[in-house]
Amino acid sequence: MVLSNTGAGNRGSYRYSFDWTVGNKDAVHDDDHVYSLPYASGKSYRVVQGYGSRFSHTGLEEFAIDLDMPVGTPIHAARAGVVARVEESHTRGCWQDGCGKFANYIVVLHSDGTTGEYYHLNKNGALVEVGDSVAQGQKIAYSGNTGHTTMPHLHFAVYRATDWGNTQSIPVRFQGADGIIDRPRRGGRYQAY
Repeated sequence: MVLSNTGAGNRGSYRYSFDWTVGNKDAVHDDDHVYSLPYASGKSYRVVQGYGSRFSHTGLEEFAIDLDMPVGTPIHAARAGVVARVEESHTRGCWQDGCGKFANYIVVLHSDGTTGEYYHLNKNGALVEVGDSVAQGQKIAYSGNTGHTTMPHLHFAVYRATDWGNTQSIPVRFQGADGIIDRPRRGGRYQAY
């Protein structure tokens, strides 16, 4: 919460603002759960940024992945849950400071209190609404090029809520057609099971 005095002298007015995020701050991730890759079975896409990439996936974003996808690619739920947030009204993608506010996204709340977050979706690209239950593998959206981006891609990560409305990405394992993927790497192409 931010409290600021916007008045002068003895009389003043105050403005409150709150930072919040979806999920449980005390969530304990189910490390036995194996996630689906967030696209259709039989498809594969190049990893632009994998776990620990230095371009923009550091700190809180260390365990996020970016997948090179053409605009309009079907996105599938990596894990079952309930849709907690949807934004699909934006058309703009850019790299300047402040461009993040133009991202279209879906946030799915998982049973363990973590969230799966799908970013840079196409305008009107969500196929689900807040409150919908989704099954693992269900088609939920179409990829795009909105928000803080240099190219069309899908940004996906699993997060745990932290203080002050922030989230921390956490490592997860994916089921690929050739087995378990423990650490998606830049340049890799993983076929969905």
